[in-house]
Amino acid sequence: MNQLDALKQMTTVVADTGDFHELARFAPQDATTNPSLILKAVQKSEYAHLLRENTARWHERELGEQMDRLIVRFGCETLAHIPGRVSTEVDARLSFDTEAMVSRAERLIELYQAESVHIDRVLIKVASTWEGIEAARRLESRGIHTNMTLLFSFTQAVACAQARVQLISPFVGRIYDWFKKAAGPHWDEAAMAGANDPGVQSVRRIFEYYKHFGIATEIMGASFRNAGQIRALAGCDLLTIAPALMAELAASDAPLARALDAEAARALAVPHVQLDEAAFRYALNEDAMATEKLAEGIRAFAADALKLEALMQQAA
Repeated sequence: MNQLDALKQMTTVVADTGDFHELARFAPQDATTNPSLILKAVQKSEYAHLLRENTARWHERELGEQMDRLIVRFGCETLAHIPGRVSTEVDARLSFDTEAMVSRAERLIELYQAESVHIDRVLIKVASTWEGIEAARRLESRGIHTNMTLLFSFTQAVACAQARVQLISPFVGRIYDWFKKAAGPHWDEAAMAGANDPGVQSVRRIFEYYKHFGIATEIMGASFRNAGQIRALAGCDLLTIAPALMAELAASDAPLARALDAEAARALAVPHVQLDEAAFRYALNEDAMATEKLAEGIRAFAADALKLEALMQQAA
């Protein structure tokens, strides 16, 4: 048995790609998208027609609606290749506006429903700002399930659990990137690999907290830089993995052991944490890595949304 198949026995494997033609190759349960992945996909010849067709049909609508329709088109194409759920992202430029995020999420769901997609097959991705977490709380109360993205800290994870969101996506690789850059020439790659990887450790802490207290929110490790990070999180609820890393796991027949264990987590001594808005903002502010990576991630997704809009305008 290869490592990808072994991983699937203990963790739900999710494809992290906008390239839905890749899905049949690895048979993931779910798939995730974001503006950056959609931008990359529409610049490939096999997907360019989706952008042209969308623009031709909806060019008289405002750009935000055109973008939502395009990403829902990708979502529907993706759902045709997987048995589970697709994650679709709310525009990152709305990350500090709760009402706007709720409105945009509701429109995305309406667009999916117009294509006869059941609401339970869609996760709406929202940035893990305080405003985003509040938007998710409201959406969940209306039966719209959410995937909290750009999550870099235990603080964000606790607030998401309090909001009873469906799923969180802690960004393993981007946490690793920050600590590696901060260490500079003192970074020891071998010593900081596997269970010692700071991104892996962040997810492990969240996993142990959630499982200890019986929190139903799903944990999906994301943003991997190498297969070692994935192997070190075997047993996590879900892991969203780019096709290249899935291929690397599929090419290895080495044994893969469970790294995260819910039963073991229940036996740990873990203090309970309760956060209001002020405590959340202060704790996040105290975490330089999470503060910087959250801001950076929002800027990057917003920049790619602008590039996608520019391509739509060019195609009009």
